Amino acid sequence: MQYKKADLFKRFIALLIDDIVASLLVYIPILGALVSAVYLLTKDAIAFEITKNPDFKNRSLGKKVMGLEVVSFDGSDIDWTISLKRNLPLAIGSAFGIVPIIGWVVGGIIGFVMVIVEALLVISDDKGRRLGDRWANTQVVESRDIINQDDVIDI
Repeated sequence: MQYKKADLFKRFIALLIDDIVASLLVYIPILGALVSAVYLLTKDAIAFEITKNPDFKNRSLGKKVMGLEVVSFDGSDIDWTISLKRNLPLAIGSAFGIVPIIGWVVGGIIGFVMVIVEALLVISDDKGRRLGDRWANTQVVESRDIINQDDVIDI
């Protein structure tokens, strides 16, 4: 099965929500940058793995709010490994933030470049797949709870 491209506005708002969470985590004393980077890397699995709440299966907080989820083309649920793979390009900038001052500057530049590259891919790819999705073999789709049959393309 293949899915239609998820709504770009919903994806943008979901990313914004997740980035706000990550930005707030930076303020945790001493470990803030590390916690923020870990959240960005694991955001599609962490809420479910911690709570076991099925509402968060294959979803970050932002995706849950916006009615989106991540599907794996091999049919598996999104686990720690898949989440790490698909979110690595977006977390690279935050990882540099662990190093004071120079890491903040370099991380900001790298993070900005990666967000631009990933955004261009989401916009231009017919399935909305970015580098992380290609590496993890995933796609962001409208939530299965609200998917219409017209949104599924049989091949």
